[in-house]
Amino acid sequence: MLPKLANYGSDVLAVVLISCVLMVLLSLVIPVLPVKLILDLIALFVGTFTVYFFRDPDRKPQMSGDEVVISPADGKVIFVGEVDEHEFLKSRAKMVSIFMSLTDVHVNRIPVNGTVKFLKYIRGEYLVAFEEKASDRNERMLIGIENKGQRVLFKQIAGFIARRIVCELSEDQGVAAGERFGMIKFGSRVDVFLPLNCSVKVTLNDRTRGGSTVLGVLQNE
Repeated sequence: MLPKLANYGSDVLAVVLISCVLMVLLSLVIPVLPVKLILDLIALFVGTFTVYFFRDPDRKPQMSGDEVVISPADGKVIFVGEVDEHEFLKSRAKMVSIFMSLTDVHVNRIPVNGTVKFLKYIRGEYLVAFEEKASDRNERMLIGIENKGQRVLFKQIAGFIARRIVCELSEDQGVAAGERFGMIKFGSRVDVFLPLNCSVKVTLNDRTRGGSTVLGVLQNE
């Protein structure tokens, strides 16, 4: 049984699967057995990997409430610390960085209840996503959400292989934690910026599940 697949990958899936079918058909008319096997194996590997990459499992948050911040992505926590955030929070902030490998689910989810108040796309480089400087130099999409005076910013950051960021949000749109909103295609990173009074619930090298793992709990001002 095929896994549930992300709508954001339908264009890539169509091209890849059609190409795989053509390779299999081509192998049927080639008389050289090693070549036939190579074509069939390439088609099987590429088709299987593409379907696996665009899987989109259903998730439920471990906790709910306006104060709960949920992980927007699957992956490994590669940074937890304080930084200056100049775009949306415009203050000192806590930052949690999540690196998404090629084998992770790449559908991104809203981390916190609220209203989208800030969207900014920035063209950039394609450094390896786990490098610290990738946060400020790579292609990225910045999304700011506000709820009851609390602000949370998160970045979709393209990686060395990723070449397309998908974000289906608009300003003043109401959102709920755990909702799907987009993805980064083929390897990437997500940075989440939280107010200093937020109690962070993950540590370095933790594994997160997008739409499920609690990153932090906001405190009433």
